[in-house]
Amino acid sequence: MPTQLRKGATTWEVVESEETHYQSSADWDGSSPLLMQCDEEPSRDTANAAGIAIEFPSFVDGRALSIAVLLRTRFGYTGELRAMGATHEDIVHYLVRCGFDVIDVAKNRLPERYLALIDPYSAHYQGSAIQPEQSFQRISRGVNA
Repeated sequence: MPTQLRKGATTWEVVESEETHYQSSADWDGSSPLLMQCDEEPSRDTANAAGIAIEFPSFVDGRALSIAVLLRTRFGYTGELRAMGATHEDIVHYLVRCGFDVIDVAKNRLPERYLALIDPYSAHYQGSAIQPEQSFQRISRGVNA
């Protein structure tokens, strides 16, 4: 059973989850969750998946982050998005800002450390997949941060 961080209604929680069976893009029939590799290009059909997991081959490989942003912004994907593989606490806040709902905790890593680094900043200047407006736009409308 993998240890995961899962986005709840208001907070992130550490959970032990049963393994979900994903189909690779080559075998995907459109009815089950999809497993994407970081070198695959998302499409409109991809956005119809029941759930999408993106494999991180290395925590220094940012291509999976780009796929997540494309799925959320360009293709309007609203389903569960999971980060699998070589996740690391150093990138967990990027995973959240790019729109991931579930983050697998890598082997030999502490889930508490992931939780502590999910939201290390009180505000962001740049927009993101979860908050598209930039800071100056929010402030000009009278919304703090």
